[in-house]
Amino acid sequence: MSLTLAAPHAEASAPALAPREREALGHIAAGRTYVQTARHMGLSRHTVDEYLRRIRAKLDITSTAELTRLAISMGL
Repeated sequence: MSLTLAAPHAEASAPALAPREREALGHIAAGRTYVQTARHMGLSRHTVDEYLRRIRAKLDITSTAELTRLAISMGL
């Protein structure tokens, strides 16, 4: 899936993410590690990994860079 940073409708075209998936995505895009994200969200690292695995599966994303681009396009 190709997203551009300037796409004004990117959030509308992105599949629905659960609120905690969106939150985890925002932390990763901000440069936090999975462990830091888990600590900040009060979760285990495994749960954060699962949230991001689900996002990757929904969007066919393979890299953290693509996750970060998605987060930026969604305003996270």
